[in-house]
Amino acid sequence: MGTEIERKFLVDSTRFARPQFGTEIRQGYLVRDPERSVRIRLCKVHYPDGSAEEEAYLTVKGSGGLVRAEYEYAIPPADAIEILDDLCLPGEIVKTRYEVDVVGRTFEVDFFAGRHAGVIVAEVEFDDPQETIVLPDWVTDELTGDPAWSNRAMSLPE
Repeated sequence: MGTEIERKFLVDSTRFARPQFGTEIRQGYLVRDPERSVRIRLCKVHYPDGSAEEEAYLTVKGSGGLVRAEYEYAIPPADAIEILDDLCLPGEIVKTRYEVDVVGRTFEVDFFAGRHAGVIVAEVEFDDPQETIVLPDWVTDELTGDPAWSNRAMSLPE
């Protein structure tokens, strides 16, 4: 079984230096309920040489906080665009993701756009839920397990 072990935090924008290159993400949901979600993610990855490439993924997630089921599959970007435009439920997430190394661990820092503009969230994944980590000074409140801060909930239309 695919498993995701992840913690999530708010980020203080005054203490975080945004990296130069990130990944633009457009994300929609085919299934969005408290017990499971099925999402489509279209990514435009930007590289230091000025080039960019598109990637896309279908992801199935179970419910949970720190530990939950997760299955992710690469799909053609053209398919992702059609699914996002024609099949997804109303409400999308648009954000730019930056990967930041902190003491040998990668934090994924998401700058949200659209109606969530100004929100910055950091996620960090683990191999073992008992692992401890060094938290950078730019993380503030822990959001792990708070359903209001899930991408699924944030994608709900107003």
